[in-house]
This record gives sequence, C-alpha cells and structure tokens, in this order.
Amino acid sequence: MRLEGQVEAARFVAGRPARIAAAIADVRGAPRPDAGLSTQMMRGEDVVLFDEAEGWCWIQSERDRYVGYVADTALEPRGGAATHVVSVPRTFVYPGPDMKLPRGDTLSLGTELVVTGAAETRGTAYALLASGEAVIARHIVPVGRHAADYVAVAEELLGTPYLWGGVSAFGIDCSGLVQLAMRMAGREVLRDSDMQAATAGEAFDPGLDFADLARGDLVFWKGHVGIMLDAVTLIHANGHTMMVSREPLREAIDRIGYLYGGPTGFRRP
Repeated sequence: MRLEGQVEAARFVAGRPARIAAAIADVRGAPRPDAGLSTQMMRGEDVVLFDEAEGWCWIQSERDRYVGYVADTALEPRGGAATHVVSVPRTFVYPGPDMKLPRGDTLSLGTELVVTGAAETRGTAYALLASGEAVIARHIVPVGRHAADYVAVAEELLGTPYLWGGVSAFGIDCSGLVQLAMRMAGREVLRDSDMQAATAGEAFDPGLDFADLARGDLVFWKGHVGIMLDAVTLIHANGHTMMVSREPLREAIDRIGYLYGGPTGFRRP
C-alpha cells in the first residue's frame, strides 16, 4: 500500500506481520525451489508478508527491506519482541534444559530469540523459550548489548564456508559478512556490496600505496567487499578459498584484478 499512487499495479497489498521460524530461511528471486538464492533470513527476523500462493510467500525484511520468496513453512505469526541474540558463531536448541537431550535446531550468530525464563541443570545455565526449548545461556546476550569491535566479530567467522547469498555462520558471502559483523556491533548496513559501497560509513582516499588504510576500513571491488584487519591484511568471504579467510590486500588486488579490475572504492564505517 505504500506505493499506491506512486506506481501502476493491478492491485496493492497492505501486508501483514510475520516472523521467520526456520533456523535459516532461503530467500529466492522466484517462487520455486530451484530459483537462485537472493539472500537468507534467520529465525526470529521480523518480516512483512505480502502474498502467499502454492506454498510460497512474498515477504520483505523489516531490518534491511530486502524482498523475495520463502517457503510458507519458514514463517510463523509474530510474537513478542526479541529479548536476546545469539552471540557465538553457532549454538544448539534443545527440547529442554539439558545438553544430553537430542538437539533440535542449530542457530547462527545473530539469531534473535524471545527468552521467557531460566533453568540450570548440572551446573549449566539455560535460557528458556516460550516453546519450552532451551539454549545455553552463555551463548546469548540481551538485545542492545553490542560487540566492541565488528572486525573481531568477523574474525570469529574465519573458516565459515562461502555461500552466495549466505548471511550466517553456516555459510556467508562477502557482503553478508560485513552486514552480520557490523550488526553485532550495533551498526546496521544494507545487504548487498553495491548498497554498502554507497552508504556504509564515509568514502575516503586511502592515500598513496594505500598507506592510510586501518583496521575496520571497507575495500570494494565490483561485486565484492572485504574488511581490513590492519593496514595490510584483508578478511573476506570469497569464492577463491570458498570460505572466510585472511589475505594480504596486495595479493587480493592482484588476484581479483585479473578478472574484475582494481578496487572501486574505500569506506570507513
């Protein structure tokens, strides 16, 4: 309904609130299982549901406004506001507060949860969810408690497999790494590398021979982004190693330049 009167369309839909129920929901560009992956959304993420047909839902993320199709089984009605967020790369959900019980979901760093209680079993503290499920209390932090250094968050994801469209500690792409790491540090950025290249922080000149680069600076190529670990080393999710890895910036520039040219911009968040 927001676009009514601004664009032409056969009909306009107000949309209704929903929430991602799957640990990771694949968001596709078309309503079919073989369509390419556009992005992903994590359990607990709030979305607006605009259309539903034949097992597929057209949704929009309330966090970064990304749109696409998800399976209808990936959604649930929206409940209370999230109270906590997963703060370790991966953690398990148990059917009750006991690590010896068969695990249920596996959750990624950044997953939002509604915690309703607490329990302790054999000295291990658990956070309880409304469903009766439990997660390790030490693996979550209250919403609003942020990491001090987003680069350190990215380093926790070293070795995570590269996945085109991935946003999680199970598989992630270059801009997904930037988005997730910065969100854990309390800074929201847009999803794709071209969006980040236009809006994340401030553009700057890295100086002669890149001498002014520092930890946390973003380096952009056409369709790619990496994060500076220090003045000379990059961390990025990349299709060369097919994982999140460290690489000297000079080597990355030479290797990437062969196919895609040199860096197109630098930004300091």
